[in-house]
Amino acid sequence: MISTSVKNISELPEIAKQILSFARMNNENGQFQDKKIFCFYGELGAGKTTLIKELCKQLGVTDAGSSPTFALVNEYRTTVPFLKAEKNQNSPLWVEGIIFHLDLYRLQSEAEIYDIGYEDYIFSGNYCFIEWPEKMEHLLPSDAVRIKIEVKNSARVISIL
Repeated sequence: MISTSVKNISELPEIAKQILSFARMNNENGQFQDKKIFCFYGELGAGKTTLIKELCKQLGVTDAGSSPTFALVNEYRTTVPFLKAEKNQNSPLWVEGIIFHLDLYRLQSEAEIYDIGYEDYIFSGNYCFIEWPEKMEHLLPSDAVRIKIEVKNSARVISIL
């Protein structure tokens, strides 16, 4: 587990870079990994959406991100394409950079998760940031990056689990 305390919003760019770097580092077998599913845990107002906006900015999104609480899913386009390895190709493929931002706060049942077509987002190979992942925990890939944000006094403690 990696944990850091953030006292000022100006620290978020560096935190976002650390999170993305963690998701791209070598695994225990020394192989490169590129995890793209990020789950954000924390109470209302903890800063999940704010951190996601900064992660999107680091990934080249130029439009202003917002919480998709009412839409459930926002789609952002990046200025930088992502490298995507295809199973039946010997060489990697560059694809358009699309980032999905899901906010599951309003969902009342598991059926609603299926109704929004979660598989299209989770298994797309694109970056996917999920707020309130508790609503679909058992449907998430085991290797998803889990980030917990806790409010402690005037700071936020951000932990990568």
